[in-house]
Amino acid sequence: QVRLMESGGRSVQAGGSLRLSCSITGVTSSRYCFNWFRRPPGKQREGVAGMNMDGDIIYAEAAKGRFTISRDGAENNLFLQMDSLKGDDTGVYFCAASPWPYCTPIVTADTNAESVYPYWGPGTEVTVSS
Repeated sequence: QVRLMESGGRSVQAGGSLRLSCSITGVTSSRYCFNWFRRPPGKQREGVAGMNMDGDIIYAEAAKGRFTISRDGAENNLFLQMDSLKGDDTGVYFCAASPWPYCTPIVTADTNAESVYPYWGPGTEVTVSS
């Protein structure tokens, strides 16, 4: 059973940094895609950063230059380092994983992401105040 659990979300001042973590259990293969999503208040869920099975990384335009996705394969953790945070970064952040051969990073608004990423964490809340 694959399980994901996010942590690290909290309130932070604009311009600050946060590092989100996603603890992953039940993954026995290195052939997985991983993705970070967020759901801003009152808005649609959107992809923030993703990593395909070959380790190639894609970022949403809003995340480029400020966010960094990484994975510690030995400890089965996924991270999202977020710097220069803005009010627009406020939201609930989710990590997701997929074993499907067709999986690909999602970095746009996507209401059907579960069809690509079957495994999700419950989310961690990030609030950026100015």
